[in-house]
Formats: sequence, structure tokens, C-alpha cells
Amino acid sequence: MQSLLPLAAKCGAALKRRKETIAVAESSAGGLIAAALLAVPGASAYFVGGAVVYTKQAREALLGITPDDLEEFRIRPATEGYALLLARTARERMRADWALAETGATGPTGNRYGDAAGHACVALVGAKDAAATIETKSADREANMRAFARAALEMLAKELGV
Repeated sequence: MQSLLPLAAKCGAALKRRKETIAVAESSAGGLIAAALLAVPGASAYFVGGAVVYTKQAREALLGITPDDLEEFRIRPATEGYALLLARTARERMRADWALAETGATGPTGNRYGDAAGHACVALVGAKDAAATIETKSADREANMRAFARAALEMLAKELGV
């Protein structure tokens, strides 16, 4: 996580300066996005909350996203559309200005939906919505978790201009 802290600090400073807030909904990053943002002194000025949405039970309990919601959008986990749904829902439920979301397959094997290890989608919702797919082509679980978290924080940093 140490490698994520300088980027998270820049994002946190920008959010504080702008007087804006952020929520996080992540899956295979396992809480690293939220942890990096929370490690910044003064995080309570901008961090609203976060959820590790690792299972369908968590998705329903923490974000209220039901299987019917997924059918309506014809989305499956580990897609940009699903990452955007997570971000939009987190932003709305936590009443934040911004939300970051991540979903993917960390490894050492792929997920049950056919995505290879090292595949993830990240999304940012706020003044502007963005989503991207990351392919590390690695089966290293810990390295993928850091890479997915870094991609999400880089997306936020870019949008905040830092």
C-alpha cells in the first residue's frame, strides 16, 4: 500500500481544496483504494465511506444492488458498465460528490465469468463519468490488487487535475 500513498495524498489534498467528498465501492482491490485515501491526514474532510463489494450478498447488503438491477442493464461483474453502476450507486447512497469503483479478477486464476487474472474495470463518477479496463496479464494477486487500486486513484487524480 505504501506505493499508493503519494497519489492518494495528492487526491486528498485536491478534494479538500475543492471542498468535495468521495465514496468508494471496490471488489478485488480489497479495500486498498479506501485505505490509501484514509491514510492521508485529514481524510475526514473528504472521505464519506467505502465498501468492499466482493460478493453478491455484499452488493445487495451494502449497496442495495439486486440481481434485477443487473438484468436491467445487462451487465455482469468485471465490466466497465458494472463498475459505473457500483460508482453511481455508492455516490448516491453515500451522498458524495465523487465515487470510485473497481471490479475484477486478481488471481491467481480468473473469475467465474471468464475474465483472466489481472483483468479489472475501474470507474469514476462525479462532475464527469469515466471507466477503463485494466489488463495486467499477471497472476500475482497482491500486485494486481495494487495495480487496480493505482488505476482507480490515477483516474481520480487525472479528473482532479493533480
